[in-house]
Amino acid sequence: MSNKPIINFLKDNESWKRMKLSDFCQRIQRKNTELESDVVLTISAQRGLIPQGDFFNKRIASDQIGGYYLIKKGEFAYNKSYSSDYPVGAVKQLTNLDEGVLSTLYIIFSIDNNLVDAGWLSAYFESSCWHKEILKRASEGARNHGLLNISSTDFFDIPIKVLSSKSEQTAIATFFSQLDNYISFEEAQLENLKNIKKACLERMFPQKGSLVPEMRFKQFKGEWKAGKLSDYLEPSVEKNLQDNYNKYDIFSVSGDYGVVNQIEFQGKSFAGASLLNYKVTHKGQVIYTKSPLKAQPYGIIKTNKSKDGIVSQLYAVYNNKAAVSTEFIQVYFELDSRLNDYLRPIVKKGAKNTLLVSDEDALNGIVVFPESIKEQTMITNYFTALNNQINGCLSKLVKLKHIRKGLLERMFVGNE
Repeated sequence: MSNKPIINFLKDNESWKRMKLSDFCQRIQRKNTELESDVVLTISAQRGLIPQGDFFNKRIASDQIGGYYLIKKGEFAYNKSYSSDYPVGAVKQLTNLDEGVLSTLYIIFSIDNNLVDAGWLSAYFESSCWHKEILKRASEGARNHGLLNISSTDFFDIPIKVLSSKSEQTAIATFFSQLDNYISFEEAQLENLKNIKKACLERMFPQKGSLVPEMRFKQFKGEWKAGKLSDYLEPSVEKNLQDNYNKYDIFSVSGDYGVVNQIEFQGKSFAGASLLNYKVTHKGQVIYTKSPLKAQPYGIIKTNKSKDGIVSQLYAVYNNKAAVSTEFIQVYFELDSRLNDYLRPIVKKGAKNTLLVSDEDALNGIVVFPESIKEQTMITNYFTALNNQINGCLSKLVKLKHIRKGLLERMFVGNE
């Protein structure tokens, strides 16, 4: 491998030197014996070292934390647990708290800031340049719990290529800090939009026991109409008996993305040899998938906004039979609590968590819809615009993270 990165941040002639972590890192084994801190930390991929309560919504550590390591602001921790985001574990610096405690499974260390910029080292550990050296020394733990079996001695023995110029280290650190701040800002924007959507899904529809929504477009008055979903929909019996559709026309239903092409969304088809018994779905039809998800344990109800295609015979496909916007029906069921409250009384769970309900019976629940198609359409259009904002923000985040990952691989030098 070249002694220079693909992208050189400041100068073409800056050199890189080979150092071991032990040359500028000092292991810390300071225990929390005096209970100086009761803040148990964990590592988050996006947020670094944070309190367990912020990550898991509860503390999962033992109450006996006097034997835990005490880490102070500016120090680093290596978590040997690996994941898809961190295939050899993660190294993070404590930056947002003065101190906290960590399990002794972590390796804690400080660095000589005269030799290496802390921000540069943090960015380096986000790259994959050090992975091969870890894998040379580590093996999976005997319990097979995703924990690399690497000693602290072996960890600090790892060689890395360090940029000789401290000023360029600092410039790179500043660059990635600003990029991370920008990504964090976009993540906050996305979370804000999602919260707005959830609040609107609650307030722009009548609450249980009411026929009037709390928030409404000002030109509409009066009560909404309560009735069975069967007043608006009926099962479609159309099948692919003429073999007009092939595996490239198969749709799946996603909780986040609605009706999607199976191959385009999941990368492959899960269909059997024959598609003749698959149900045909046309644009505008409502589809109910009887597959439980974590947030939707009784299945999902979505509208086909795409084009004509087919779905597994395990899905229910519906035609509208009354004055109703089928896209409004999808919006109505986008609030998980409303969807689950509707399906819970009519769906039974069988062996292996299968959902037992006929296509007809799935329509027997009570819904509350506005009688005006115009009001249905205005509500649908509002949420379509909001979803477009959310998807745009999400797309921007994906691109930013892709750019960040590419830069991390091109602005550091590995050991070959």
